[in-house]
Amino acid sequence: MDIDFNKMNGLVPAIIQDSTTRKVLMLGFMNEEAYRQTLATKRVTFWSRTRSCLWTKGETSGNYLELVSLKADCDNDTLLVEVIPHGPTCHKGTDTCWGETNDRNPLLFLTELQDFIYKRHEEMPEGSYTTSLFKDGTNRMAQKVGEEALEAVIEAVTGNDERLIYECSDMLYHLIVLLTSKGLRIEQIAKELEERHKPSWHKH
Repeated sequence: MDIDFNKMNGLVPAIIQDSTTRKVLMLGFMNEEAYRQTLATKRVTFWSRTRSCLWTKGETSGNYLELVSLKADCDNDTLLVEVIPHGPTCHKGTDTCWGETNDRNPLLFLTELQDFIYKRHEEMPEGSYTTSLFKDGTNRMAQKVGEEALEAVIEAVTGNDERLIYECSDMLYHLIVLLTSKGLRIEQIAKELEERHKPSWHKH
């Protein structure tokens, strides 16, 4: 990666983003030595402009940033650093330097689940329930979606919220399996709902 360290007298901004929640945690600066040390140690290291020295995040607090990926922008003068934070990022004790809580939106897991089920479809490992559904064919997968939907309806009418969530989870999982077998993804459903939310949308 050819980073342009010359534009800012040897420094480049480094935007730190949580690789899971996608929230921006902080902004720091790296020189070439900090950049190379970050790659070598897998712990994010910056150049302190006030102390004129390298500092690895968490070297005193223990709240370090584990490197996941690092890439430059289109001009090669700004870095996007994806990390796994171990503890609060801000020196004031907050999750981010903007005082935000770094909570993960559970909806993001649906893409992870979709990727996992897609991988199952590609690899078809023996002993996997998901594999068995793919092998049983479309009719069986569609039947399972219907069965789980019916159980969700029953829980909505006569059950409790905990059981309703459980059955809806089963229904959604089997729906993603069915979509995957057709070469589709759950994000396409989300996109369709997004389109329907627009004032200009009209039912077909």
